Amino acid sequence: MITDPIADYLTRLRNAIHARHKTVQIPASKLKKEITRLLFDNGYIKQYTFDDKVNHQGAITIDIKYDSRTKHSPITTLTRISKPGHRRYVGADDLPNVLNGLGIAILSTSKGVMSDKEARKVHTGGEVLCYVY
Repeated sequence: MITDPIADYLTRLRNAIHARHKTVQIPASKLKKEITRLLFDNGYIKQYTFDDKVNHQGAITIDIKYDSRTKHSPITTLTRISKPGHRRYVGADDLPNVLNGLGIAILSTSKGVMSDKEARKVHTGGEVLCYVY
């Protein structure tokens, strides 16, 4: 039984990057699909597909992006911030600035899952799920 599915998602992605895998398959949920969409929109992953035939929720297949010259992924760090035992919430005026704007913070807000940059535009706060840089 997994008590923190978001931490499991980040760990599977982190392990695949460290092992230099081209793809990784992760059990899906609505929240994980939105996090994957954000990673794709911000250029951290190459491609993703949702497969609903694997189990009830389905699976997410992520193609990891690597630089052709240096063979490094744009994702160097995935850090889980809000944990089940200690939730981290921020207001619209206190949104985190990850690596002076070079990274993103993924937030779960009342208007959906969004990056810190999108949350600043809509002026909303929420639960800080993770940092990506």
